Amino acid sequence: MAEVAIFPQLEIPDTIAAGPGPGNTDARVLKRFASAGMADHMQADVLRGMIESKLMLREVMGTKNVHTFGVAGTGWSGLDCLFSAVMPGDKVVVFANGTFSGIDGLTLRMKAATAEELAANPMDPQPASVQIVAVPHGQSVTAETIEAALAEHKPKWAAMAHWETGSGRINDLRGFSDACERHGVMGLIDAVSSLGVEDFRIDDYPGVAGWASCPQKGICCLPLTYAPVSFTDRYIDNLRKTGCRTFVHHPILEARHWGIIDGRDVEKGTYHRTHSAYAVAAFHEALRITLQQTVAGRARAYAFHEAALRDAVEAMGCKVTSNMTSLVVLNLPEKLAGREAELVQACRAAGFGIWPTLSEPVQVRIGILNLLNQNAITDIVTRFAAAMRKMGADIDMGRVNDRLEQHYQTMVAAE
Repeated sequence: MAEVAIFPQLEIPDTIAAGPGPGNTDARVLKRFASAGMADHMQADVLRGMIESKLMLREVMGTKNVHTFGVAGTGWSGLDCLFSAVMPGDKVVVFANGTFSGIDGLTLRMKAATAEELAANPMDPQPASVQIVAVPHGQSVTAETIEAALAEHKPKWAAMAHWETGSGRINDLRGFSDACERHGVMGLIDAVSSLGVEDFRIDDYPGVAGWASCPQKGICCLPLTYAPVSFTDRYIDNLRKTGCRTFVHHPILEARHWGIIDGRDVEKGTYHRTHSAYAVAAFHEALRITLQQTVAGRARAYAFHEAALRDAVEAMGCKVTSNMTSLVVLNLPEKLAGREAELVQACRAAGFGIWPTLSEPVQVRIGILNLLNQNAITDIVTRFAAAMRKMGADIDMGRVNDRLEQHYQTMVAAE
């Protein structure tokens, strides 16, 4: 019998997560995760933590929706739960302007395809009931585009990413909600990259019936904890009539794990699908941090530090094409054009985790999730400049540092 190989213990070094996400988990969250007791999943403090997390999440999202809770897993789990109400044959309009809204579109094509349409092309179905409205890379989805598509196609559902990290663009949430209201459409929003970064309340957008986000970006929790979702009464009433072809990600059944039964909160926790005490403790602490810092305060911090990073990379000769405040998407100077992937790989090999875009044209993405201080931004700028100079870029670091210093002096003056 062959000897079983036992690999050495896995050691993963610290790196700077300076991409579009996952972001850097707060040390307080890691401490709560690691210090949670080996508790039975029905232990009283675990149940209390789930109830408190549900209530805090409503505050973070700005909603009175009872069906607001966390789906165990990553943002993909939350999105699958959000899209689960879309049934075969449903008319859907999807606005896509990057990699991840494109994947949302594929998900919805799979869910809305009839059995025959799915069998015809199982991995990339083309259902007649789904219209993909493609907006070019680097451009935002506008109110005019949304209005025209909903007026023409008159769908039951419309879907859009609020912030598209594939290209770093913010799409028109107000225009989307208003158009959905005008045309009686139920809007579905992918808020994976905006929740906890932009200051908004979901109840201010009544045209949107369902929302999904993730734990590892604006909420700054571990990737495998809970993906926030929230559903209006209209969404839930529709789901009760149509059902959906899932058990694990069924919004009504999933809500029961969080003590949301028959549209009401129960006073005590209920039996649940073996949620981990570690995950509950981490998610609970991440929400506490967000509320302590306030969503508005975090949004101001992201805008301020993104502006510093933007100024610095532009001083290096890069062209920024994004308008998000947690992510800078840029083109390299002409001298390095076409070497974006090479530069990103060199940075990642040195423990500096930036990203390329995942679709054409290839650009560089630098994120600042939970890196909201002068030292972190200066470190990112210094490492990025060093990588560019190693590839032959001409960079005046004195000018770059002056731009940074001037930016942060405004913060000192304001204080």
